[in-house]
Amino acid sequence: MKWIDIAEIDEFPSNTSKAVTVEGTKIAVFNLKGEFYAIEDACTHDYKTLTGGAIDGDQVICPWHGARFHIKTGEALSAPAYDPVATFTTRVENGMVQVAWIDE
Repeated sequence: MKWIDIAEIDEFPSNTSKAVTVEGTKIAVFNLKGEFYAIEDACTHDYKTLTGGAIDGDQVICPWHGARFHIKTGEALSAPAYDPVATFTTRVENGMVQVAWIDE
């Protein structure tokens, strides 16, 4: 496993997200009131991006068809999505938001 730098903490206002690509995988990183979470940036309904969707508490609403996902667990919470999205471990190290990446 390795840690991938995403952005400095100052680049993430509270209740915002940032889209990044790590080794070909699109990831949405969220700042929920100072806590950071990362999920795959692809709605499991039609695989369009979740980044840019409204953040409602600890949920992100897909901007394309309105499916809701739990940001902390990746769980699909409403139709038209039924399958969860992958989650990634995050941490803050020396003021930098990082995502854990497991080399396969």
